[in-house]
Amino acid sequence: MPYTPTRDFVGYGAVPPHPQWPGGARLAVNFCINYEEGGEPSVPDGDERSETGLVEGGSLNLPGRDLAAESMFEFGSRVGFWRLHRLFEERGLPATVYACSLALERNPAVCEAIRDGNYDVCAHGMRWEHHQGMSEEQERERIRQAVLGIERATGRRPDGWYCRYGPSVNTRRLVVEHGGFLYDSDAYNDELPYWLRVGGKAHLVVPHNLVNNDTKYIRGAMVTGSDFFEYMKETFDVMYREGRDRPKMMTVSLHLRVIGHAGRSSGLARFLDHIRGFPDVWICQRREIAQHWHRTFPAG
Repeated sequence: MPYTPTRDFVGYGAVPPHPQWPGGARLAVNFCINYEEGGEPSVPDGDERSETGLVEGGSLNLPGRDLAAESMFEFGSRVGFWRLHRLFEERGLPATVYACSLALERNPAVCEAIRDGNYDVCAHGMRWEHHQGMSEEQERERIRQAVLGIERATGRRPDGWYCRYGPSVNTRRLVVEHGGFLYDSDAYNDELPYWLRVGGKAHLVVPHNLVNNDTKYIRGAMVTGSDFFEYMKETFDVMYREGRDRPKMMTVSLHLRVIGHAGRSSGLARFLDHIRGFPDVWICQRREIAQHWHRTFPAG
């Protein structure tokens, strides 16, 4: 029977499984660095207008090129990536890169840092585009191109898949059909991974999170680095306390043209220093979470 997305309002219920994180950790924390700059819609790439999402504002979103928005995206790859790279590298901490393949192919130096650093890669599409409006054949081809582009740029296949704007009804089936993925993150409905049957095959979902996300700066909910630190600390503290008997997974989503600015990055640095002082917290790659779940909770 063809796979059709269905809604599940129950999930693990009142008693979720103990994830048995490595070292008896009370919480798994995964930082996701969105590498999109150069993969967003732009007139030079054949689009009708420049992308103005998650930039500093002031755009009328008119047809044609928005050179201000273009340069704000460029900041993310020219400056923001290297600022965040240093923060993680100096502390010896891992992170996951959610990468648009076209963006990676336009910055070989970033690809070298990803190859040499403590990063895994999750495919974030070929470009920053809506999968919901694609035909099945077009989406199948986009998934293929994304995987090939990331492999060409970094030397290895992506471990997972995550759509930029959300999946289509076909995405998960096409991801499984393509093969080679440990997981997808096209869901926001849990704090632990879970298995699905897709086309007769077991498939792991590692849910993403838009709550612990620096996009709140652009939407006006955060202003200072302290705002970011305090909110992430409050989330961490609750989940760490709950982790005494019900450990979960905390995902933190970062955008280079947003938190890559100096004042905002100070909050990230404070949060990294705060959580690495806990011996029973597993700061990990998303790939490692998926691998752990495959080993510890193999699909039935």
